[in-house]
Amino acid sequence: MHRPTQLFESYVFDLDGTLYLGDELLPGAAHLIEALRDHGRRVVFCSNNPTRAPQQYADKLISLGIPAQVSDVITTSMTTVRWLAENASKGKIFVIGEQPLKDSISAAGLELSEDPREIDVVVASYDRGFDYRKLKIAFEALSVYRRAILVSSNPDRFCPLPGGFGDPDAAAVTAAIEASTGLVAVAQMGKPSSFMFETISALTGIDPATTLVVGDRLTTDIAMGVNAGTSTALVLTGESTLDDVDRAEPEGRPTYIVESVDDLLPVRSARSAG
Repeated sequence: MHRPTQLFESYVFDLDGTLYLGDELLPGAAHLIEALRDHGRRVVFCSNNPTRAPQQYADKLISLGIPAQVSDVITTSMTTVRWLAENASKGKIFVIGEQPLKDSISAAGLELSEDPREIDVVVASYDRGFDYRKLKIAFEALSVYRRAILVSSNPDRFCPLPGGFGDPDAAAVTAAIEASTGLVAVAQMGKPSSFMFETISALTGIDPATTLVVGDRLTTDIAMGVNAGTSTALVLTGESTLDDVDRAEPEGRPTYIVESVDDLLPVRSARSAG
């Protein structure tokens, strides 16, 4: 357990399990963000959950006491749209996901379809309305007509909820499609993919050499930072534990481990911030 001894130029924060859990702000989160901004540091919020639009995340942070603008928020909806625009701009997209993700894809001028005979890309995502009908469309597009490829918005197994509960996430949807088709997703656009950090850097201008990535999951938040060459900090308010760190390969371990986000301020900076 050790905290940083210096401030970084930029901070990329995971949201659920790091700054808040469900609809409750985690202790010290608002004070930390305020102190970092008072010191002139760039703060970016990053989520693998595409079931809310970036503006909704900004509104939620504001409601919890953390001022935020939509330009501060990067989500897998944004990275998925960017990947599709770069790799399938003329294709027809079938999205197994919720309305905010579909709206983002449509707003980018990409065409959605549920006709397996014409689908070029199947996007597997976090979908609380996932059913057999959607699985069958994906199966036919991929295995019967064999014209589509499979991609995933994010690799999360579950989305954490208060009280130690969770919802099955995009990995469950992706696994169902892979199991029925025998195919494997050719790309995924969320943490820990390098594409996620590349998008963050492209949209915000932050430099990985002077950035601290903060999150509660070794396999997504911390792995993204490691892959991008940033410093990393694991907070113990979400999924990963000290035992998980002990079991991790040395190259996959965080630079810092703290009980909660308010421990990220160096002691001197914490005192000057009050």
